[in-house]
Amino acid sequence: MADVRTYNVVILGVGFMLIFTAFTTCGNIEQTVIKSLHNTTFRGSGYHSLGIIYGVFSFSNLFAPVIVTILGPRVTMFLSGLLYSCYSALFILPETWSFYLVSILIGLGASMLWTAQGTFLVQNSDVATINKHTGVFWGLLQCSMLFGNMYIYFDWRGKTEITDSNRKTMFVVLLGISVLGTLTFIVLRKTGLQEEVLSEEEGESLLSARIIYKQKTTIAVRETKSELSSVLQLFRSKAILLLSCSMAYSGLELSFYSGVYGTCIGATGHFGNDAKSLIGLSGIVVGLGEIIGGGLFGLLCKNNRFRRTSVVFLGMVVHFVAFYLIFLNIPNDAPVVFETSTQLEPYLSPSVSIALLCSFLLGLGDSCFNTQLYSILGCVFAEQSAPAFTIFKFIQSVSAALAFFCSGYLLLSWQLLIMGLFGFIGTLCFFVAEKTQVAPTDPTQY
Repeated sequence: MADVRTYNVVILGVGFMLIFTAFTTCGNIEQTVIKSLHNTTFRGSGYHSLGIIYGVFSFSNLFAPVIVTILGPRVTMFLSGLLYSCYSALFILPETWSFYLVSILIGLGASMLWTAQGTFLVQNSDVATINKHTGVFWGLLQCSMLFGNMYIYFDWRGKTEITDSNRKTMFVVLLGISVLGTLTFIVLRKTGLQEEVLSEEEGESLLSARIIYKQKTTIAVRETKSELSSVLQLFRSKAILLLSCSMAYSGLELSFYSGVYGTCIGATGHFGNDAKSLIGLSGIVVGLGEIIGGGLFGLLCKNNRFRRTSVVFLGMVVHFVAFYLIFLNIPNDAPVVFETSTQLEPYLSPSVSIALLCSFLLGLGDSCFNTQLYSILGCVFAEQSAPAFTIFKFIQSVSAALAFFCSGYLLLSWQLLIMGLFGFIGTLCFFVAEKTQVAPTDPTQY
């Protein structure tokens, strides 16, 4: 049994790693690719597409449990993986209508995929293995930021323009990776309990099968209504109100490092022929910051001398340093310039080393905030973890969607200022929530 569950968790992680290797790479480069399109009829915006995805995800996430309960997590993940694969496929022959339609479908698929992932992970874990299995899954998932961006770095090296041939080859490769990740869900195995349930249903008639699905639907709807009621009730709690600023900030900086900053680097004409390839290298360095930060702060927080507030404060300082260096190093018009390279001069002569250092700091700071938000929510809402994390994803996704929609219109300095303001307020609110809502179990913790 243990071997089957461990096998399932590893395969689950590999599947997500492959799917998000394709998806995160698309998100990192799509605005740059759109600038290079020779299709004069295409009028899409990568920022708007990502905004639609996160906006639809935030609301559909509230109703995804119904689908997962009816179809089961394995079937749900397979169908959602197919939707994710469509995102890579549409760039092979891009059209404006399909671009935004698939963005909506990805938002729906994302809510089902992540709900099914959580359900399947719990089904294949127990109290003794949940932390290990979660660590294995997230470790594999974070590797998705490395491989696709590495391909971009080597493929785009020395290129000032992305030709149609380059674009088609690249997205065919990403499509193949995404489809391969989706197919891995087919080889997931049933646990002992699931096999017993299946054997009981094998001899049932078609009418009985319909009754079973009707019962599942009724139960799923009832549970969803109950969870929505819990979410609305929890929304009014003091802890959630305090932490909502931190959650919103995590969404703002998510949109910046995952879609905006790479575009800024690619648009900086001062980097010359290496500007486009640096987008991939930047994504790799962000991923390294996430991986190192996640592992490091996981170890530190086991020691009572290091509390959550210390890690969050470190994250704020790290991000503020990154924002200031980006402000000095990257031209102010980098996020908004569309068909040309940047025209404005930055305060410093743009440095590749500083740009990549900022990428690392963005990933490191993001891991500070996210690891501690997961930690405090799990501590304060141990008995209501599902609605608490639903609220977290909802606020994070809404703020990310709004940030993406505004990114194509706001100069870099304004985006950095807004993030800095939310980062400061979010850190302050986290301090208050930690102090008032969490009773320390060890006097040395405070």
